Amino acid sequence: MKLESLSPFFFPFVALCFTVATAATFTIRNNCSYTVWAAAVAASAAGGGKRLESGATWNLNVKPGTRGARIWARTNCQFDEAGRGRCKAGDCGGRLKCKAYGKPPNTLAEFALNQYKNLDFFHISLVDGFNVPMEFSPTSGLCKKGIQCTADITQQYCCYYGKCDPTDFSKFFKARCPNAYTYPRDDPSSTVTCPGGTNYKVVFCPIGSPHLEMIASMSQEE
Repeated sequence: MKLESLSPFFFPFVALCFTVATAATFTIRNNCSYTVWAAAVAASAAGGGKRLESGATWNLNVKPGTRGARIWARTNCQFDEAGRGRCKAGDCGGRLKCKAYGKPPNTLAEFALNQYKNLDFFHISLVDGFNVPMEFSPTSGLCKKGIQCTADITQQYCCYYGKCDPTDFSKFFKARCPNAYTYPRDDPSSTVTCPGGTNYKVVFCPIGSPHLEMIASMSQEE
């Protein structure tokens, strides 16, 4: 998917002055019982990627004003010493260190920092499908509301652009994961804001995820 193909979540924001803004720290943790290959890409910054064994973390310092950003887990990957290879879910052009968005299906942590009124905007998106359970939460300041999603949704019923209204399928998953972004234009019920400068964590397979063992078994069998 091209970086220009952004969901309506990333509408143009009013330009701000960032003279006192500081980078936000994102702690990405793999709570799954299997290995994932974390990926991070933004429309306004270079991307990256890292292999995460079960229990491992990856800390990212993200510049103020970053927008069009995504973090996701890739699964069932193989890479050579040069960082070239493939993943069955979330692949980004065969690179370990991603420079483009991943191929569906993949659960997405999407965000834009220091935007309108110096607010961060973030959500978990299932529009590109689902591959691992996810938590996306603030870890600093007074902002406490986070998002957690373990519901499943398939690429077959996704709408990526144009006039996209809720479908019976998106409504089904919305009922089970009410804070997730399940179709374009779903911002009012799924997008969370925090003051600029807040730090965050993205957790794959958060503790208590009812799908943890099932998805682990599927990953190992493929």
